[in-house]
Amino acid sequence: MSVLERLLGREQDEGFSITPMRKRDLRQGILDIEAVAYPVGWSHNVFVSEIEQMRAGTRHYVVARQDGDIVGYAGVWFAVDEAHVTNVAVAPTVRRQGIARALMLHLAEVAIERGCVAWTLEVRLTSHGAQRMYEEFGFESAGVRQRYYDNVEDAIVMWCHDIQGDDYRARLNAIREDARA
Repeated sequence: MSVLERLLGREQDEGFSITPMRKRDLRQGILDIEAVAYPVGWSHNVFVSEIEQMRAGTRHYVVARQDGDIVGYAGVWFAVDEAHVTNVAVAPTVRRQGIARALMLHLAEVAIERGCVAWTLEVRLTSHGAQRMYEEFGFESAGVRQRYYDNVEDAIVMWCHDIQGDDYRARLNAIREDARA
């Protein structure tokens, strides 16, 4: 990614771009993806609140676009020296094309730039594909939150530590290279 692309808040990957999330993006695809990804997803107002917190620097949200259409989104919130992945969702029609991985690479870079030393997330107990992807990023299971999703489904709590080191940088570079292969 060029310095100009980073300054403009745009990243170009294989066939899609990653840009900062805007309020107008909610009705242009995010809420549709959210409705498919989660039985009880975030409301329009929750997303608006999260986007507004981006100005304060406590959140970071991006969308992935392919041929102008929003095909995915992801976000993270920051607490001192840790980052918490709030969501990663991709439209069903374009899953398994590397979009979630590219979104996670973006979030990893942002967390590292912010000085975070670790990051965490929750993932559905039944989302085995997502769990494998998070493991590629160095996340390890640290416990279970019972009935976390909609007071019904359990979540695995995953953590990844020491993200400021050379070993983690090498891991991200390997993921990036593997995606290009």
